[in-house]
Amino acid sequence: MNSSHALRAAILVASATLAACTLEPHYERPVAPVDERWSPTAPRTPSDLASQAADIGWRAFFTDPAMQRLIEISLANNRDARIAAINVAAARAQYRIQRAELFPTIDATAEQDVERVPSSQSTTGQNITRSYNVGIGFTSFELDFFGRIRSLDHQKLQQYLGYVETQRSATITLISEVANAYLTILADEKLLRVTQATLESQRASYDLTRLSYDGDQSTALDLRQAEITVRTAEANLAAYQRQIGQDRNALVLLLGAPLPVDLATGGDIDGQFLLEDLPAGVPSEVLVRRPDVLAAEHNLVAANANIGAARAAFFPTITLTGAFGTSSDRLSALFINGSSSWSFLPEISLPIFAGGANIANLEYAKQERNLYLATYEKTIQTAFQEVSNALLSRGTLLDQLKAQVAQETAARDYYRLADMRFRAGIDNYLTVLDSERTLYSAQQDLVNVKLSRLQNLVTLYKALGGGWNEWTATQTTPTASGPQP
Repeated sequence: MNSSHALRAAILVASATLAACTLEPHYERPVAPVDERWSPTAPRTPSDLASQAADIGWRAFFTDPAMQRLIEISLANNRDARIAAINVAAARAQYRIQRAELFPTIDATAEQDVERVPSSQSTTGQNITRSYNVGIGFTSFELDFFGRIRSLDHQKLQQYLGYVETQRSATITLISEVANAYLTILADEKLLRVTQATLESQRASYDLTRLSYDGDQSTALDLRQAEITVRTAEANLAAYQRQIGQDRNALVLLLGAPLPVDLATGGDIDGQFLLEDLPAGVPSEVLVRRPDVLAAEHNLVAANANIGAARAAFFPTITLTGAFGTSSDRLSALFINGSSSWSFLPEISLPIFAGGANIANLEYAKQERNLYLATYEKTIQTAFQEVSNALLSRGTLLDQLKAQVAQETAARDYYRLADMRFRAGIDNYLTVLDSERTLYSAQQDLVNVKLSRLQNLVTLYKALGGGWNEWTATQTTPTASGPQP
């Protein structure tokens, strides 16, 4: 066999090992440890079969242009989102580093060796000898017969994919947090306007009561009760003004950038409409599409792959070192016929005694897989609880909202009738003050229920893994080099 054929044969043997099997245990997705329905009050509907919330992009769910703009700003500037993106980039680099070990590293070298020896030690009679070498070769390339490197490559790939899902989970969480923060601002601004209107009305009532008191038509008790309602509204006004400032600061932190000036006043919570009939599907279909569940599964698969690498450590390691080139004692004769040279050095290493390290590494890899299995199952159960609670709240909050609207309407009518009876001289002014307090409380409760209902829809959208298509459409992942779930 000539030199070029020997090197080609070595490379072919090395390439053939890329298709070698691994010693990884066969992976099967664990059965979800949850019921096959969310709750008795959240039955499966025909629409669940046609689509899922994960297929609804966030722009289709959050239709308010102001909210969409805020979400876009947060996605571009939020520091947590940046950290998640950096983690993905670092994991991608680690995967590429590990994957490179599947292939031989081939280097081109050129060297000159000049040596002077004493005349008494020279066999040629020359004191100075020279040699020139040019060639290509690879050093200590491991033939992956037992899949150790391939298992490590698969592990890094799954860890990278886990970071991708973690980034997507962080993104969906950020979107929901921005939406909830914006809705909170709108609700508090609505409460501020209600308080301002109530304060104006109660100040007018107080002025009227004071005139009546000065004319000996009302008692000091009436005057103080009217004053109490005014001071209460003034305190609430200051509290809502402070709360709105804090709400905006919280939103700025989520945005990672200043709040746009033209959005500073916000809109009206009554004008917010979110998709109410979110298709929930069944747990086995929905939960495995949540990014946090997928991240937990990728970590489980990575731990499973690590067992294969630990098993391979019990088997021989075969490495190759080879080179092909030309060599001469004269630079001018470096590329003439007969100057070619080659070397081929296979090496095999068989573990005999390692003080129990290989056995301990294998046991650790198995326990690590058990840990990630428990983490995966807990993630599934937590996700199930979140979705089930959100679905349960969706139905009850709708009933609560209807009741609260009716209560606010009744309180408004109560105030109107009390004021009419007072002006007609039938009742005293205490009834009017009581009706004002009742109406104010009912208005506050109505705004809070509206906020809770909208935030529940946001929570449900997030819990169901909303935004799958819109997020993954812009993502790319490397080709998998190992078994896939």
